[in-house]
Amino acid sequence: MKQILQNLSSGATELAIVPAPAQSNGQLAIRSAVSLVSAGTERMLVEFGRGGVVAKARQQPDKVREVLAKVRTDGLMATVDAVRSKLDQPLPLGYCNVGRVVSIGSGVDGFAVGDRVLSNGKHAEVVIVPRNLCARVPDAVDDESAAFTVLAAIALQGVRLVGPTLGEAVVVTGLGLIGLITVQLLRANGCRVLGVDMNPARLELARQFGAEVVDLSRGEDPLAAATAFSRGRGVDAVLLTASTVSNEPVSQAAKMCRKRGRIVLVGVTGLELSRADFYEKELSFQVSCSYGPGRYDPDYEEKGQDYPVGFVRWTEQRNFEAALDLMAGGALDMRPLVSHRFDIDDAPKAYDLLASKEPSLGILIRYPDADDTAAEERLLARVVRLADESPTPATKLSSGGVVLAVIGAGNYAGRVLIPALKAAGGQVRTVVSGSGVTAVHHGRRTGAEFAATDAQAAIDDLEVNAVAVATRHDSHARYVLASLRAGRHVFVEKPLCLTLDELAEIETQLSTSSHLRLMVGFNRRFAPQVVKMKSLLESVGEPKSFVMTVNAGAIPPEHWTQDLQIGGGRIVGEGCHFIDLLRHLAGSPIIWHEAVPLGRHPALAVASDKVAITLQFADGSVGTIHYLANGHKGFPKERLEVFCAGRVLQLDNFVKLRGWGWPGFSKMNLWRQDKGVSQCLKAFVDAIRGGGASPISRDELLEVARVSIELGRASQ
Repeated sequence: MKQILQNLSSGATELAIVPAPAQSNGQLAIRSAVSLVSAGTERMLVEFGRGGVVAKARQQPDKVREVLAKVRTDGLMATVDAVRSKLDQPLPLGYCNVGRVVSIGSGVDGFAVGDRVLSNGKHAEVVIVPRNLCARVPDAVDDESAAFTVLAAIALQGVRLVGPTLGEAVVVTGLGLIGLITVQLLRANGCRVLGVDMNPARLELARQFGAEVVDLSRGEDPLAAATAFSRGRGVDAVLLTASTVSNEPVSQAAKMCRKRGRIVLVGVTGLELSRADFYEKELSFQVSCSYGPGRYDPDYEEKGQDYPVGFVRWTEQRNFEAALDLMAGGALDMRPLVSHRFDIDDAPKAYDLLASKEPSLGILIRYPDADDTAAEERLLARVVRLADESPTPATKLSSGGVVLAVIGAGNYAGRVLIPALKAAGGQVRTVVSGSGVTAVHHGRRTGAEFAATDAQAAIDDLEVNAVAVATRHDSHARYVLASLRAGRHVFVEKPLCLTLDELAEIETQLSTSSHLRLMVGFNRRFAPQVVKMKSLLESVGEPKSFVMTVNAGAIPPEHWTQDLQIGGGRIVGEGCHFIDLLRHLAGSPIIWHEAVPLGRHPALAVASDKVAITLQFADGSVGTIHYLANGHKGFPKERLEVFCAGRVLQLDNFVKLRGWGWPGFSKMNLWRQDKGVSQCLKAFVDAIRGGGASPISRDELLEVARVSIELGRASQ
């Protein structure tokens, strides 16, 4: 299928061929008919991409501070690589889509195949959208009008926050698409409206919708106009729907208002507020959050958990429905807002128009009908060929090569995992991702033959003999088992699995797959400085004391890694790295373990991410892991100290290794951080190619997984 992508590094807009996205429970698959380009959000992205490095930095000062902090802890080159990779990621554009439902995931009610629906889907021929972000389009509303529904919901949420009453005088500053829709909504609420802008064509549209206007391009004074408009009393409310870095709109809004007036920011403005402007009048100021309650809540948007209507009357979805009802009843007229129409094949021209100075307003993207079976199959294909000419994988297999399907193409997989597999001599045949976009991007970069959204098809490919799994944690066990059952070697990013039941199933499967290599991405044991530590410690026969300090940093409780069902919590999801590292250096089984949480996480459903872990090994060694999310970002993330036989080793963030009391060794410092990723993947590829044993024994992998899961439970 075809999809519009934006490169934030170069600013190029591309019409790409990508596989149809994967559908999960609670989601609808929709074949697009028309979508609307958001003149505000998408213009900002295009301008950001086309700007230089300095312009990007000025637009994202918070990100600049994060980059500088990363330089201090991880070094310059590692930070440059990470920033370049992030900017090079293709960004799917669009969030205003209308089409027909072609399939429905389990757990979805209220929709049927063939329904005409509005969603916040991307600019793509087929989109997958959670049920709470869709609404059925009434018969009285045409597709083009329905495409404005998401923007109408944004405007509607702002109006709801203002709480207008019949007869009130309200100012709308900024008459773009959202501003013009806001004017209509306020008029439908029985308000008198004053529109402020500097574009004569938009001012004329506002007049047609029943507003009085202030033309800034002609030097008209908005404050004087607002005074006259409110009969000298001050306006009741101001809705700011403009996009500017200036603080002036907020200041003007405060001066326009009567005592206890209301100001709601729907757009983007400078927010250096003057206390004097607000204090004497006791003004209220509120920022509106997109489509309404539910926005950015993963339980509502991704898991489909609706808010009770008796407590939250207007959610995102119910705002969609209300906007569509207003269109059906004639209170909202979207037709005058359409300025341009482009077919999907000409979509890059739409973005050239958006970035130009040529006037535009509502830009629509139209999609062709799938009028035959072949066209339908093309749209819904979940595997696409990236190149017509590729090395023949069968030749690679017959000569003992390693041909891989990579499942998961997120930032880590694309920036680190896939390039390291290729450098190790592996041939990546297929890259799989949920949306298909990153699969295409990283597949092209690595020379893969296919991009896919169907993981099982990639696993079952007879030309593949190994699978690398880099998906969200809750899917690791499923893909590991599917790969082993298909007779494939498996590399899985940590953790191996999330539950003891999954671990038992994997262990049972391994007992019938003794010829296959299973590897977990415990890369730290392969880091050159850890290799040196291991060689030094092997000369010491007495027990050792390990002190591992992990300055993990805080992660929001709503992040997927904190979700116990999806990410498993941070001890299972990341702490396993350090459990494995100490197990490796001790060279002895773990016979006892304990986790002591440092208080409970403020979000009660989230396991503690501040935990003191103690491990006791069979040889008498003891390890402590202080996994802490309450430290400062400027402090190095990882430090390991080992005490034994009157000697000490200290590893600082995988850059500096120092030794005290070791004959012939005092330090081993690196120019840049090396956590052993490349060496880990090379060991996996070499084991398959050479027929050797797995680089990490199965017993150790299963032991570390079991201990990590039990410690994760203890930290809840």
